[in-house]
Amino acid sequence: MRLRVVVYNIRGFRDGLDLVWQVAAHFHPDILLLNETGSRRSLRRFARRMDMEVAADPLSPFRRRVKNAVLVGPPWRIVSHRLHRFGDVRRRMYPRGALIAQIGRAGYRLWAVSVHLGLHPLERLHAVQELSDLVRGLSGPVLIGGDFNETPDRRAVRFLGERFWDAWLLGGDAAGETFPSSDPTARIDYLFVPEGVAVERIIIPPGRDARRASDHLPIVAELKLPGPDTSP
Repeated sequence: MRLRVVVYNIRGFRDGLDLVWQVAAHFHPDILLLNETGSRRSLRRFARRMDMEVAADPLSPFRRRVKNAVLVGPPWRIVSHRLHRFGDVRRRMYPRGALIAQIGRAGYRLWAVSVHLGLHPLERLHAVQELSDLVRGLSGPVLIGGDFNETPDRRAVRFLGERFWDAWLLGGDAAGETFPSSDPTARIDYLFVPEGVAVERIIIPPGRDARRASDHLPIVAELKLPGPDTSP
């Protein structure tokens, strides 16, 4: 079964919802893992334009939102979702967490996790340690993607890379820099996949629209999931 996944920090649609939509819709993703999703209203509007179902931070009048989201397009649907807030509280005004969604279609289930790590190295390391514990007991393939705010040689990425496959290393054909979009020099956005999920192709779109839509470039991955191939 084949699956197209896009990982994208969209900077709260500050450069225009239409631009983000044009970039994302061009690739017809099955799953979108988003960071910095802006207001709830903008995220809902974007999901409608993409014709995708959205899972985001549950509404609470007492806590600041963690602005990660998982979007899925038909025939996939969201079975369940929850938000895990990371325990490190260095950034009370900008909380970090993981949006964990179980998604499915007839006869198949998997997990999609959207993550945005903090700016302090220890905060990031503690977060991926929590995340590793969270997903260890999940049944089915687990895909983890997002803005990690660090390069591949740093501790948090290395920690997760010892437990999952860094998709870019399996299918990327260049250095994979995603930030800043105007002149990318750092690979800080990632997709991690488990054993058994094949990465058939993964790219960083180089076009002008992608450079204008956000300060990050998206990652676009073509995956093959374990199990019978029932794709059309």
